[in-house]
Amino acid sequence: MSISPFFQELRSAYQAELDDLNSDSEGHYILDKRLTEKRKELGFLLQMMDLNPEMVAVVLHQAFEFHEPELMAHFITRDADDLLSWDALSEGVRIAPWAQPMVEQILAEPVGAWFMTVAAALEYMHGTPMRGGAQSNAADADEDLQNVERGDQAGQDDDSEEREAREREEAGNAWMVEQGFDSKE
Repeated sequence: MSISPFFQELRSAYQAELDDLNSDSEGHYILDKRLTEKRKELGFLLQMMDLNPEMVAVVLHQAFEFHEPELMAHFITRDADDLLSWDALSEGVRIAPWAQPMVEQILAEPVGAWFMTVAAALEYMHGTPMRGGAQSNAADADEDLQNVERGDQAGQDDDSEEREAREREEAGNAWMVEQGFDSKE
């Protein structure tokens, strides 16, 4: 499965946003509490939909159920200027009842339909095991088999996890700098 560069970048930023909300400074799990707080701030967050959709999309975390995964898999291969309409994409998506009022509020905004397609894609990618880059699943499977045969699969997985953690940290740091905080570096 290939992911467009547009969605690759947003996927990393979305994951970083969820990771940031996941725990407090002492490492305690507080994702549900922070998501509840974010959802109450939706009116304010709407002004960031087109510039930082990943920061707003978290309010819809776990609000989507995907009935046509093939449609979503195809959708995430598209670039920002070639996205399907929300009407077309929503045929394969079910919105949780608790999220319906938020979705109606979002869709009332000028970029609401565009945002909903992006939010659905981010949540789909978050809940679907996939690897970044333009490699297909078959190519990934072949590479994994070769790595196992050479005995270096564990090292590859560790490198990938470390790289992803570093990317999430860098994205979080960049966001904090954008908000006016000093860089951690």
